[in-house]
Amino acid sequence: MKLQERVTLFQNRLEQVIAQSGLNRSKFATSISVDRSTLSQLLSVANVRLPRADTIASIAEVHQISIDWLLGLTQQGTLATQMVEEAFDVDDFADTIFDKHLQWHREATGYKIRYVPTTLPDLLKTEAVAEYEFNRYGSGKVNQSVRDNQLLLLQQRHPGSELETCTTIQSLRLFANGQGIWKDLGVAERKAQLQRMIELNQELYPGFRWYLFDGKETYSSSFTIFGPLRATLFIGNLYAVVNSIEHIRKLTARFDDLIRMAIVHPHEIQVTLESLTKECK
Repeated sequence: MKLQERVTLFQNRLEQVIAQSGLNRSKFATSISVDRSTLSQLLSVANVRLPRADTIASIAEVHQISIDWLLGLTQQGTLATQMVEEAFDVDDFADTIFDKHLQWHREATGYKIRYVPTTLPDLLKTEAVAEYEFNRYGSGKVNQSVRDNQLLLLQQRHPGSELETCTTIQSLRLFANGQGIWKDLGVAERKAQLQRMIELNQELYPGFRWYLFDGKETYSSSFTIFGPLRATLFIGNLYAVVNSIEHIRKLTARFDDLIRMAIVHPHEIQVTLESLTKECK
């Protein structure tokens, strides 16, 4: 983890400790033997340094928090255990994913998010495609999906946002040609979706980087890595949330493998999308 990422993670966890303590910032600063200005400096977005060792030790001792957890070396610690009871949790997709997905994206602000979508990258989807995909969950879920995709796009437009996504070139061709799960989606809707992807990819690059790999050479299920905080794996109507740093690192290594195997890179994606638009029928 880079120093600035570790500083940001420390700040996030310190904010959690303060909230858990029930103290205001002045009283919390007093509890760990620093003044209010020092605490404010530690939490400042302009801060690029970790606190002194004695300050970290004081936070850990007074508020019964693991030093390793504070520094992002582990997900385990008294507070972490209260927040995430298990390193691996499974939940129902339809009932909870819409409520949690945006929260996880917000919590990962400042970190690189890596994403292997089930179909197309969510933030690029048109309303017609979102409706086609989610109508089985009912109109309420369709509307929520459209809203969340728009909010993800707004977040990606924020300076400093970084998102990498990998999909197979075959899945993109199936979409363009209206095959597989897309056989009932009209030509006009598919062309509009391809055009939107062309426009948004051009706008968001390089903060948004899209890689295509050959599905004949390797396989990947759908998963998202929210920096060092957590990862989610999608398995049909269920999704699994992984909080173990060891497992997050392994998923990150797998994502890096997909990038190394990519046959279309972000600077080439525009040409590929334009070519598929011409093939769309």
